[in-house]
Amino acid sequence: MSDVPVFELHDFSIRFADYRAVETLDLKVHRGETVAIVGESGSGKSVSVLGAMGLLPPGAEVGGERRFEGRDLNSLSKRAWNALRGGRIGFVFQEPMTSLNPLHTVGRQLQETLRLHQGLRGREAKRRSRELLDRVRLPRVNDMLGARPDQLSGGQRQRVMIAIAIANAPALLIADEPTTALDVTVQREILGLLDTLRREEGMGLLLISHDLNLVKSHADRVVVMKSGSVIETARTSALFTAPRTAYSRELIAAVPDGHPPPVVDEAPILLEIDRLGVQFPRPKPLLRRRPLDFVALEPLSISLRQGETLGVVGESGSGKSTLAFALLRLVRAHGRITFDGERLDRLNGRAFRQRRRQFQIVFQDPFGSLSPRMSVADIVSEGLRFHQPGLSNAQIDAHVGEALAEVGLPAHCGDRYPHEFSGGQRQRIAIARAVILKPRLLVLDEPTSALDRTVQKQLVQLLRELQARHRISYLFISHDLAVVRAMSHRLIVLKDGAVVETGTSETVFDAPRSAYTRCLIEAAGI
Repeated sequence: MSDVPVFELHDFSIRFADYRAVETLDLKVHRGETVAIVGESGSGKSVSVLGAMGLLPPGAEVGGERRFEGRDLNSLSKRAWNALRGGRIGFVFQEPMTSLNPLHTVGRQLQETLRLHQGLRGREAKRRSRELLDRVRLPRVNDMLGARPDQLSGGQRQRVMIAIAIANAPALLIADEPTTALDVTVQREILGLLDTLRREEGMGLLLISHDLNLVKSHADRVVVMKSGSVIETARTSALFTAPRTAYSRELIAAVPDGHPPPVVDEAPILLEIDRLGVQFPRPKPLLRRRPLDFVALEPLSISLRQGETLGVVGESGSGKSTLAFALLRLVRAHGRITFDGERLDRLNGRAFRQRRRQFQIVFQDPFGSLSPRMSVADIVSEGLRFHQPGLSNAQIDAHVGEALAEVGLPAHCGDRYPHEFSGGQRQRIAIARAVILKPRLLVLDEPTSALDRTVQKQLVQLLRELQARHRISYLFISHDLAVVRAMSHRLIVLKDGAVVETGTSETVFDAPRSAYTRCLIEAAGI
């Protein structure tokens, strides 16, 4: 590791009008070193890096020194910034769906960065693109090059982002929650890949994460932030064995635990699925026979009682989200869906819309699912205004305030917009939008993926309280097995669209029958 830092901040600060987002930050990243920034949502982790890289919106005031490879970043022109970002400095952002262009194929987006920074075109650019996708462990590379982001799972999209970030052999890679959307086995592979690149290329790695297990395993030094200030900086081993501050000790100890509220013996079956399956047609090649449909979800049958939580786990692309979308009729599926004694698969559009209030969903990507043009109050109240048009504005405001309070947000934040919040805060807004309608079934698709451990623990407790109070049923989809164990009564394990194991949560975690389930549990370290 070189004595000269590749990236350095000194007395760095960020102010938005009257709000000081970052008080002061001193940071150094050397070549071949991994430095992690940790802290709760809203602590200033991501905004510090965005400000240091000149990516904040107009009106933000940035102070202090920032240097990269000895160059003063405060004096860079717009053209110099554009050459630096994506070239010598690579980025992996928290939300891959909003970072990738939904209209362009993966291959085109990879080739664009190769053309802009290396001048590669044609066959050479395609060859290099294949190498990059193979490097980040993506299967069926040729198919991936022709796919659009919406055709990939969340984990696959994140791996595409990593491929783009490393395409130009950067001296510094900034990874903002790089494993947020990934299952535990792929998390280990991706962080291992980043470690290998760091060692082989002499690259500095700045890792922003709320997953302290990953930080403990992969970082050399850790910077702990709270409310825009650095409260502790230490070698990783020293921080985890003897943290100096109470806040650091709280972060390290914040692991979701406990059990969900018990299901009452007489609880009726709320949801019953019989032979539900999903197939997607493949495009027909010119002058060739149409290929067989892609089976995203093999026919499965499950039931869910009132007040019960069914956890769904598996690797990225295993069919977890497809199951949720099929259940809510957001994708075309075959099979029988019975909700509260009524066949949902037989309802027409109008009748189904009237039923939709009773089952809501919280999506995996909180920023992509929130309209940037709507205030928080409008986002949270949108469903309420549709399903209860007779409510007055005062009544709606009261319901919004109650919903925001339930997810740990103050009522006055209703006048703000999604871009003003951290990733974890945006997820809480999405949850408030769902629970305001008091649904009987709530589908949670990776609801804690963007949250730090302390907020995860609070959210788990909140969901338990809501379930105990209103007897809501949850379909809980997650790759975070610690959260799944704390939330679920029963568990279903999916692999490649098929069920490999089912059972009570205790049985599956304590005595898994399949090798695949054992691999998932081992990778999660629980």
